[in-house]
Amino acid sequence: MADNDNNKRRLAEFKDGCRYGKFGKTKAYELIAQERIRAYKMGGKTLIDLDSIDEYHASLPRVESRAML
Repeated sequence: MADNDNNKRRLAEFKDGCRYGKFGKTKAYELIAQERIRAYKMGGKTLIDLDSIDEYHASLPRVESRAML
């Protein structure tokens, strides 16, 4: 089988994925249900795709500096 960089997934256990994404488990389950981030089951563990968290963060709207005042 060929080793293709496009097929490599950066997976983390659920708790570590939440820490990486800087959100709690409730928000993680919500994002998974909305298909905003990807998760996989391996045995009894849920693994979160870290690249999908990066994509989610990149899709968030930018806050304008005037809105912060």
